[in-house]
Amino acid sequence: MGLSLGPRRVWRVCGARGGPLIYLGNPLRNQVPVSTETGLEASKEQRGLLLPEPPRRGQRRLFQLFSSHPSKLPSQVGETSLLPAPSTFLSLMTSTASEAASYEFTTLTCIPGVIEYKGANIQLLDLPGIIEGAAQGKGRGRQVIAVARTADVVIMMLDATKGEVQRSLLEKELESVGIRLNKHKPNIYFKPRKGGGVSFNSTVTLTQCSEKLVQLILHEYKIFNAEVLFREDCSPDEFIDVIVGNRVYMPCLYVYNKIDQISMEEVDRLARKPNSVVISCGMKLNLDYLLEMLWEYLALTCIYTKKRGQRPDFTDAIILRKGASVEHVCHRIHRSLASQFKYALVWGTSTKYSPQRVGLTHTMEHEDVIQIVKK
Repeated sequence: MGLSLGPRRVWRVCGARGGPLIYLGNPLRNQVPVSTETGLEASKEQRGLLLPEPPRRGQRRLFQLFSSHPSKLPSQVGETSLLPAPSTFLSLMTSTASEAASYEFTTLTCIPGVIEYKGANIQLLDLPGIIEGAAQGKGRGRQVIAVARTADVVIMMLDATKGEVQRSLLEKELESVGIRLNKHKPNIYFKPRKGGGVSFNSTVTLTQCSEKLVQLILHEYKIFNAEVLFREDCSPDEFIDVIVGNRVYMPCLYVYNKIDQISMEEVDRLARKPNSVVISCGMKLNLDYLLEMLWEYLALTCIYTKKRGQRPDFTDAIILRKGASVEHVCHRIHRSLASQFKYALVWGTSTKYSPQRVGLTHTMEHEDVIQIVKK
């Protein structure tokens, strides 16, 4: 999904037939399900295993976005909020004019924009505000959350004058549709088998799960033959996420706006929270630091190219993910370059000395300069 930079096509993003899995109550936290039929049924409701009724014919509302080639827009950021502040933020950071007003829920559809930062085009999506019950479809919540699931980073715009109520509400709605914010995928090996029963093992001491509890959870999913290996101490909720397999793990940046309306002590308290940034769109305060944090959360690197006998070209950078190798650089320049590759000369922090002769497996770092020699 992106801004229309070339031939346009329309993406229709809407809830799947029957809608996504949703929680009908608060998720269990470090609680063991009761081994009775009533207790297991309540556990299924709280874990979101009961599907909502499918929407009636002709009542689904479509969420239309314009898209362009992904190479033009390497990264995208979804803004999810309860405030009109994202519209102001989008207008400040991009050339896109988004309607902003002094009342809430100004944005009624998805408005894309592009931030040009360090040679990269970062796509910013201004999404409508989420209300309580968005996971059940209220306020076009499913369409909004469906777009958020495809983003690389979620910027959660919050009002610094309204406490933590908005943050907990947004986290609950995103959690209920399988979006895990600032969490890593549980290190659990799970593989269903055709026979042999349940094989359970662990490499660490488990304090939250037991073999009996794992078998009980698997039986609820009608899985009677599987291989399970815990490589870390995980909770029952995390094990269920592994079984379901449709959870999305993405970084989230909590942005507190309107810091010019609160005290310095409150600003200091909010700024010290993990994964949090304080800004003021009205007075344009701390926006440069927000862009730096956004760059870190996207985990992007700039690679510059150099021709033999010439100076490096610092005007046109190649944007790649962190951990990219020389082979990725070759594929980004041309798809046939890797097959004709002989060696490369690299200047930068990824080398022991400059220039260093490297192969295809060499890992590039931010602002490295590379010169590729073909056969």
